[in-house]
Amino acid sequence: MEHLTPEVIAEITGGRYVGDESSRNIRVVGAARNDGEVEAGNLFVCIKGANADGHSFANNAFGAGAACCLAERELPNAAGPYIIVESTLESIKTIAAYHRSLFKIPVIGVTGSVGKTTAKELIAVALGEKFRVMKTPGNLNNELGVPLTLLSLNEQHEVAVVEMGISEFGEMSRLAQMVRPDYFVITKIGDSNLETLGGPHGVLRAKTEAFAYMEPSGYAILNGDDDLLWGFDPGMRRVMYGTKERNDIRVARDAGDKAGRLSRNLPITQKIHVSSGGLMENRPAFPLTIPAYGNHITELAGAAVAVGFMLGLTESEIAGGLLSYKPVDGRSIVTDTGKITLVNDCYNANPTSVMMALDSLSTLVGRRVAILGDMLDMGGHSEKKHYDMGAYAYECGIECLICCGDNASHILSGYMAAERRFWEDDCSKNRLSNSEYCGKAHHYPTNQELIAELPSLIKKDDAVLVKASNDMNFDEIVKALKRLD
Repeated sequence: MEHLTPEVIAEITGGRYVGDESSRNIRVVGAARNDGEVEAGNLFVCIKGANADGHSFANNAFGAGAACCLAERELPNAAGPYIIVESTLESIKTIAAYHRSLFKIPVIGVTGSVGKTTAKELIAVALGEKFRVMKTPGNLNNELGVPLTLLSLNEQHEVAVVEMGISEFGEMSRLAQMVRPDYFVITKIGDSNLETLGGPHGVLRAKTEAFAYMEPSGYAILNGDDDLLWGFDPGMRRVMYGTKERNDIRVARDAGDKAGRLSRNLPITQKIHVSSGGLMENRPAFPLTIPAYGNHITELAGAAVAVGFMLGLTESEIAGGLLSYKPVDGRSIVTDTGKITLVNDCYNANPTSVMMALDSLSTLVGRRVAILGDMLDMGGHSEKKHYDMGAYAYECGIECLICCGDNASHILSGYMAAERRFWEDDCSKNRLSNSEYCGKAHHYPTNQELIAELPSLIKKDDAVLVKASNDMNFDEIVKALKRLD
């Protein structure tokens, strides 16, 4: 198999090689953008950021074992070879696309407004029961993360699962040109990146740009519970998965499964039944047990089953792989702190993902507390989407709502308005007492102000959800909740 070398990199990028002639054909394996993450043989990508310039760390990278650097200017006193290109970001995409072309293995692309990282992990552990799998590490799913992921492919890998995240039109096209997926999974179309994509129809158009870069023999694997995806024609064969009867892969929570209604029965497991039909042909129904929390897991398990079947796995292989699933940090991680059941879902947030998190929280026993922060990138939709989220929290039976951030004040308003409507419209009819259905709502401008009040807000045996956009730094709140006694 052909390997990357400094000479090959210079040739495919149109760059200029600088270094000893003896180093032109050394093998380059993988890539890194941070000198602290460099492994032996890596290509170190010098990127100038807002706070640091990677060119200044080139010799650190060589000291850590880098084989070569990719740079936009000369590196004085460089301790190893490097290639000068016009743009390191654009060039790393070119290199990744070339490297991907060297592998004739199944490549699965995964995207969606919510659940793409979880779906990627579920698919990877299922396939791992039979294949040696390369998967996107963490959430390296953007225009820099995807090429770094692809460059980690090596001869030992038999299948690749690549997460693909976008925030604007055209971005999926650029990712798909590198990934060239054989199978493309979409988890859900929802209210994400509204500032740039405008709404669900814009999200659908942006996500589905990938199909233009797939072979006609490829497969679209789509969430058939999502009406926009159900009505979408990808121009190739499609497999639909979800909880509805109309899907090729049908998944349903076991009627006797009480996993969602736990108090302290950790770790959580979910029992799911799977049946099939349509394009996937009728197979005997079979059970899955997945060690995970959240109503969304049931749907996403369908994506893993669909990919598994298409790559020739048996029911027992899929079930065995999914049994080893472990949630990713910041995504529906459930912890018994000794005082509360803590649901850490603070990696990111949009209206669709917050609604799903509230749905799951509503199944837990104990007083249900939601700590919600700003959902960013909502553009002109921000006030309404935050307001609607507060109303939805009340409708889900959240007894205590704690909001933090500028936009989160609208969550509080929506919650209180829903409570007023309840008393005006329903309470008088049902003759319910104030103590039964009166929620508690709070708002704090900053994390520090909220954290200071946590001891008085949180009670023993509460079930507490923490969720906000990543830039809100709600991991600070998670740490503070774990310290409560």
